[in-house]
Amino acid sequence: MEFSNTAAVYVAKVQSTATTRTCLDTLTNSMTGKNARHNAFLRLVSSNGSAAGPESRYLLPSNHEMVIGRDSSCQVVLDAMMYRMVSRRHAVVRPLPLSPDRKSTWVICDLNSANGTFLNGQLLEGCQELHLGDRISLGADGPQFIFEYEFVSQPTVMTSQATSLSSTPLEPDSVSFTQLFPIISTGKDLTRKAYLIPGILTVVFVVLMFATVGHPKANQVIVGSYIAFAAYYFVYQLCGKTKPWWILMSMALTTMLILLSPLLDFFIFVFRVILPGSLPSPQEPITFTELLVRMFFGAGLMEESLKALPVLGVYLIANSLPSPWRERIGVQEPLDGILLGTASAVGFTLLETLGQYVPVITQNVTQQAGVGTGQLVGLQLLIPRILGSVAGHMAYSGYLGYFIGLAVLKPSLGWQILAVGYLSAAGLHALWNATGSINALLLVVVGVLSYAFLMAAILKARALSPTRSQNFATRFINPK
Repeated sequence: MEFSNTAAVYVAKVQSTATTRTCLDTLTNSMTGKNARHNAFLRLVSSNGSAAGPESRYLLPSNHEMVIGRDSSCQVVLDAMMYRMVSRRHAVVRPLPLSPDRKSTWVICDLNSANGTFLNGQLLEGCQELHLGDRISLGADGPQFIFEYEFVSQPTVMTSQATSLSSTPLEPDSVSFTQLFPIISTGKDLTRKAYLIPGILTVVFVVLMFATVGHPKANQVIVGSYIAFAAYYFVYQLCGKTKPWWILMSMALTTMLILLSPLLDFFIFVFRVILPGSLPSPQEPITFTELLVRMFFGAGLMEESLKALPVLGVYLIANSLPSPWRERIGVQEPLDGILLGTASAVGFTLLETLGQYVPVITQNVTQQAGVGTGQLVGLQLLIPRILGSVAGHMAYSGYLGYFIGLAVLKPSLGWQILAVGYLSAAGLHALWNATGSINALLLVVVGVLSYAFLMAAILKARALSPTRSQNFATRFINPK
C-alpha cells in the first residue's frame, strides 16, 4: 500500500514536469521563431548606406505587390526632383505563395526602367528572390533599399486538463465606452483629419449671419468674408504647405491698408496718368485692342503691383530674422509666394467688392427699384465676385507669387523670372477685364485659363518644393 502511494506521487511529478517542459518548449518556440511570423520591409537608405530618415521603412504586404517609382499611383513614391534617375514605374516587389513551412518570400522585378534595377550591385534581369540584407538600387547611382525582416512572435494558447491559460473572449455584441462616445478617443486626429478648425469657423460665421439679419451691410461683410475664407482654404489645401494663419491674415489686412492709403493715389497717377492705363468711360467708343492695352497698364500692372507689395515686404523682413522664423513666415520657395500672394488677393477682393462694387450697384438699383431690390442685387453681385476670385484676383496674384518664390529659389535669374511672372499675371488680368465687356462665353474661357494657370503653378511649385517630403500634400505614401 505504501509502495502504491509512492508510485502514484512519482507518476504525478513526472506528468507535471512533462507538462511544464511542454509549456516552456512552446513558449521558447514562439519567441525563437518556430511559431513566429516575420514581416518584411524595404528600408530606404542614402548612397553612403545610412538611413534616409524616420519615414524610410515600407512594409511589404504578403497579399499584393508593391510598385516603386515616381508616379503617384505607386505604393512607394519617390521624389521626382530628388531622384531623377528613377522611372515613373521602376520596379516591383511581389510576394510568392507560402512555402510548406508557412514562410513568406518576395521577389524583385524590374519594370523596363530606363536606368535599370541593381540587386547587390548586379544588374537585375527578370525577377529574383529577395533574401535578408539584400540591397536594391534603382539605377547605378539612384536610391537604395535594404530588404529586412522583423520577427513577430505568435501567441500560443497553452492548455491542460486542469488549467486553461487563454482569456475569456469578448462577447461579439459588446460595446466599449469609446465606441459609444468616440469623441473621447479621437484625440489629435479630430483637428488633423476631421477639418475641425474649418468646421468651427463655419459655425461661427453661420451664427454671425443669423445675428446680422436685418443689417445688410454687416451681413454682406460676414457672407463675403466666409466665401473668401472658403476660396482661400481651397487653394491652401492644394498647395499643401503649412503657413502661420496670422501671416496669411496680415497679408490680406496689409493689402487693404494699402488700398486705403495715399499710396493708391500714387499708383493711379503712375499707371493711369503717366502710362496709358486710363480706364474708359461707359460711353467712350474704343476698340478691343485699345481696351486691352489700357487694362494691361491701368488694371493688370497696377493692381498686381499693389497686391505684390505685402509679399515682397514679408520677404525682406523675414530675411533679417533668424531660422526657423525666416522659413516659417518668409518666401523661400514658390509655394510660399503662392500662399502669400493669394492671401493678399483675398484682402484686395474683399475691399474692392465690399467697398466699391456692391455699394455702387446697391445704390443705383435702390434709386430705381427700391431698397429691398437693391440689397438683393448687391448680395447677388457679392457672391460671384468673391467666389470667382479663385479664377480672378487670387489666380493672378498666386501666379505672380509663384514667380516671386521661383526667383528666390533661383537668384541668378531672379529679375528675368520676376519680369516673366509680372507680365504674365498682368496679361491674364487685362484679358479678363477686356473680355468682360464683349462676350460672356469668352469670359468663361479666360476664367478657366486663369484658373488653369494657377493650378499649374501650384503643381509645379509642389514638385519644386525643397520641403516636399514634409508638406502635407506631397509627403511619401505608405511610409513605415
